[in-house]
Amino acid sequence: MPSPSYHKTSLGFADWVIFALAAIILLFGLYFIIGGVWLIWLGGSWYYVLCGIVLFLSGFYLFCRRPLGAWLYLLAWAATIPWTIYEVGFDWWGWLPRLFGPTLLAIPVVISLLFLIRKQREYPHA
Repeated sequence: MPSPSYHKTSLGFADWVIFALAAIILLFGLYFIIGGVWLIWLGGSWYYVLCGIVLFLSGFYLFCRRPLGAWLYLLAWAATIPWTIYEVGFDWWGWLPRLFGPTLLAIPVVISLLFLIRKQREYPHA
């Protein structure tokens, strides 16, 4: 029996969860870009603008249901660790506000990555 054809319009629960995750990441990206430009104007770090661009791209690719979106988020998360060390050293209380939220968001991103990779293998031309 032939496998059912995949239509880009056939969306399951996981797809809707990924869309919601993409929207959250896009909004964070825009917030970081706008706030980062303000910080640069005040003489601050370029980190927020650069991270915001990566987050915005991550959200965009997640909306397109591409694994690249999850990988970009994880790249931004990983880059936040050396930035945190640079900013506050190894002070645990300085790490908490910089990494707690992004790490919580990384959990559904990793789960979505597993779904997106499986879906890409099943439907490579979708």
